Amino acid sequence: MKIDEIDIAILNELAVDARLSMRELSKKVNLSPPSVTERVRRLESEGIIEGYTIRLNRKRLGFGLECIMEITVRNGDYERLRNLIQDHPRVLGCWRTAGKACFFVHLYAKDLAEIEEFVDRIASFTAPSTNIIFSEVKIRTPLKDQLSGGPADF
Repeated sequence: MKIDEIDIAILNELAVDARLSMRELSKKVNLSPPSVTERVRRLESEGIIEGYTIRLNRKRLGFGLECIMEITVRNGDYERLRNLIQDHPRVLGCWRTAGKACFFVHLYAKDLAEIEEFVDRIASFTAPSTNIIFSEVKIRTPLKDQLSGGPADF
């Protein structure tokens, strides 16, 4: 599927506010509502738009801690870790990696005791290293630059 500048503009607008109506979106990208609707449906059917979601402020919900755990699995017990992570209510994401650690797990918690409880559950078959997240650096790179490689202003 070929993505053009209008598709990129649509994706940029939806990335900022996925709740835009087709009419509002059409005004922002300077295209008729039926054309925008057709393009959005095509982007969805091609799997480029995989879904729509919300961002939660977990701190305001009482979960004041986040961490990234580097986890090395011992004795090849990868499936056990996968099963535990897939069903754990505090895991936000998990990535299997090459390098020093086998997995990176993004976890949120109410307090250090919850993080410790998670570590205790996996410690018998892994070697975890926990990195507490202090803050997030918001990325402002436009989607157009992300898709093209963008300006190399290092």
